[in-house]
Amino acid sequence: MKTRIISGVVGVVLLVGLMFLMNTPVFSIAVALLSLIAVHEITGVAKVENKFIRVLSMIFAAATPIVIDYNLLSRFEIPYSSVLIVFTLVILILMLSQYEKTKFEHVAISFFSAVAVPFSFSVLIMLRDFHETSKYSDKHSLFFIIFALCCAWLTDTFAYFVGSKFGKHKMSPKISPKKSVEGAIGGVVGAAVLNTVLVIIFNQFVFESNPISVWFVIPVSIVLSVISMLGDLSASVIKRNYGAKDFGKIMPGHGGVMDRFDSCLFTLPTLYFIISFLK
Repeated sequence: MKTRIISGVVGVVLLVGLMFLMNTPVFSIAVALLSLIAVHEITGVAKVENKFIRVLSMIFAAATPIVIDYNLLSRFEIPYSSVLIVFTLVILILMLSQYEKTKFEHVAISFFSAVAVPFSFSVLIMLRDFHETSKYSDKHSLFFIIFALCCAWLTDTFAYFVGSKFGKHKMSPKISPKKSVEGAIGGVVGAAVLNTVLVIIFNQFVFESNPISVWFVIPVSIVLSVISMLGDLSASVIKRNYGAKDFGKIMPGHGGVMDRFDSCLFTLPTLYFIISFLK
C-alpha cells in the first residue's frame, strides 16, 4: 500500500506539471509517449512475437497524437482512410513475412491497439483545444481534462476502498474477482461528490465567465464513472485472456500505463462526445 500511495503521489505531481505545459509541444509528446508504452504493454501481454508488427504498431501509436495536434493530414491533404489502408497492408505483409510464428489474433490486437489507444489518448489534445471552437475559455478546457481523469481515477480509488471495507456482492467474478457491487456504488458516489466540489471551486475561483452547472457535472460524472468501470473491466478481460496480472511495471504498486489509464481510454472520448453538444 505504501508503494502504491507514493507512486500515485509522484504520478499526480507529474500530471500537475504537465498541465502547466499543456500549451507546449511537451504535452503532445507526453501523449505520444503514453500511447507508445500502452501499445507496447498490450502487445507484450498478448505475446505478439512478430517484432516488426510490434514496432510498427508502436510507431503508429506514437505518431497519431503528433499528427492530430499539428493537424498534419489536413495540411498535406492526406485522407485518414488512406493512412489506415497503408497501415493495414503493411501489417498484413509483415504477417506474411513471418507467418510461422504470427497468429492472426496478434495482427488484430496489434492493429486495434495501435489505432484505438492513441486516438483515445489524443482526446486529451482535443479537449485542450476545445475552447478554440466553442464559447468556452482555455480554463474550461483544463477543467474538462481534469474532470475526465477524475471520473476515471476517483471512481477506481473510491471503489477500491469502499469495496475493501464493505464489498460482499461480486460485480463480475469471472473477469475481476475483487470488484464488488458495493465498491462500484461507492466509486460512482464518491467521484460525483468530489467532482461537484471541483466544479464549484472552478466556478468560484477560476472561470471568468460561462460557469458550468453542478446539475450538468453530477449526471455526467455518474455516466463517466460507469463508463470508466467498463474500461477497467475490458482491460481485465485482455489480461485474463492471456494470463497476465498487470500490463507492466512502470508504476510501482499500480502496474503499467494501461493498468492506470485503461478507464481513461473510455472516459475521455465519452466526455468529448458529450461536451461537443455544448458549443
